[in-house]
Amino acid sequence: MGIVGESGSGKSTLALALLGYARRGLRIAHGSVRVAETDMLQLDKAELRAARREVVAYVAQDPGAALNPMLSLETLLTEVLAGNRTEKNARAREILRKVGLPDDNSFLQRKPRQLSGGQQQRIAIAMAVIAKPRLIILDEPTTGLDVSTRARVLDLIRQLCISDSLTAIYVSHDLAVIANVADHVTVMYGGQVVEQGCMQDVLSAPRHPYTRALFDAVPSIQARQALRPIHGRVPGVGEGPSGCIFSDRCEYVVEECSVRPALNLAGNTLVRCVRPEPVQTFGARSVAVGHPACRPTETRPILEARSIDAFYGNRQILFDVGLKVEPGRCLAVVGESGSGKSTLSRCLIGLHGNVTGQLTLDGRPLPLTVGLRDQNARLRLQYIFQNSNASLNPRRTVGASLAAALDIGRGTTPKRSGTVVAKALERVGISPDLATRYPAELSGGQRQRVAIARALVAEPSVLLCDEVTSSLDVSVQASVIELLRSLLDDGLGMLFVTHDLAVVRNIADSVVVLSAGRIVECGDIDTVLSSPRHPYTQSLLTNMLQLPSADAGQEASVATML
Repeated sequence: MGIVGESGSGKSTLALALLGYARRGLRIAHGSVRVAETDMLQLDKAELRAARREVVAYVAQDPGAALNPMLSLETLLTEVLAGNRTEKNARAREILRKVGLPDDNSFLQRKPRQLSGGQQQRIAIAMAVIAKPRLIILDEPTTGLDVSTRARVLDLIRQLCISDSLTAIYVSHDLAVIANVADHVTVMYGGQVVEQGCMQDVLSAPRHPYTRALFDAVPSIQARQALRPIHGRVPGVGEGPSGCIFSDRCEYVVEECSVRPALNLAGNTLVRCVRPEPVQTFGARSVAVGHPACRPTETRPILEARSIDAFYGNRQILFDVGLKVEPGRCLAVVGESGSGKSTLSRCLIGLHGNVTGQLTLDGRPLPLTVGLRDQNARLRLQYIFQNSNASLNPRRTVGASLAAALDIGRGTTPKRSGTVVAKALERVGISPDLATRYPAELSGGQRQRVAIARALVAEPSVLLCDEVTSSLDVSVQASVIELLRSLLDDGLGMLFVTHDLAVVRNIADSVVVLSAGRIVECGDIDTVLSSPRHPYTQSLLTNMLQLPSADAGQEASVATML
């Protein structure tokens, strides 16, 4: 069973309720939670601890935070098991082999920090299934993983569900993952189930406008398309219209939507809508959106890198890397985790100390270290970080953060500062009224737009975007992609670092493929993605998940309806 929806729709809250758990400030007011004939809400603390091990298990999104960094892998795996040390150790080795990890003593003695992200996620899954539960709940377990690591983790989940007769609940905002891994799907919005049914039925004929809108926001790797973000935001607790919870964002709203609909059977699908007919796409999706022909034709690069070598200590990370960023064009840098993508972007912005090679800005030499660059060079290159929440000062309002960047960059009067800040916010689709808000009061998409606005107040020539859409849900991702495409149409140059090839197809004009710090393929985006020549590029495309066509057969699935 897959559970999908935007951030804040209630997916994780529902998943945690299956554990008999509610976050601080919440309580389960009524209803029941039955897993394998066990009523999770009627158990005492001791029984609940046992049930969360032997009946239902949970895999968190961030294994790095979920795994105790002080404990060895052996301790993490065996602390939930009964029996003597020999028996527990044997079971730990068995489960390590099953999840595709080494089972030798040296590996068992490692700490979580000594593992890659994919290995950490496999350990988290191993911990969840080692006591042989009936149900496993996976809360966004592949968010942020590169396509190859994600494919391996999903394949592992499939195998475990078959070999151990597990039922899985897979929570995600990634519709392509859910469509390729689940038998059934539950679509949530505003804390309510708005559609539920067989994955193939929902995929081929979505009946709720929200489900259709989610599908329309997913980028395709086949062609550049107009993405349709869902305008507005998910209502918070106690918010939203009195009738249909989605009516204030729905393009099909009618007078009857003022009454809250029930969840009724329509065809083979449960739908919470007064008009539960299959919803066609909201509009034709042009394949010419943001086409390079619409952009400036100047070919002289703004930023050029030649023979870049980067090191961490004595270990070389980048090998003879070269690239060009041109005005009005987007160069994507793709590769698996550890391929050197982020290191390259940090070298370009001047934040990586141990680097050799040559950089030029408008044909003039650019120092490799940001401290040696003049103010104009620092302003013309702006960096947008992956985690917008961490990159914004939580003690400053949105307006203050933008004003500070403006003051450092250009120096200005308070009156002009307010005008520039308002224009920058409007340019990224944020109301100037939000200038008085703090980052914690904004949604993830709003924070990412504010981070982009902060970069724009410096009037840059090049934006360096490091995985800026990797943790966003599909609707917010679509809005950010559309925003970045509009900036390209204004003549801005862009370097876009990502592992998502579907996003690359929809924003980039050319692409550089990095593997182990070396460029293995580069060229026009259509040529590289349509006819990849290097085996590494081919493997990235093979592991890329897409929404299956409406009549496509499902791949091997991991879950059945409880």
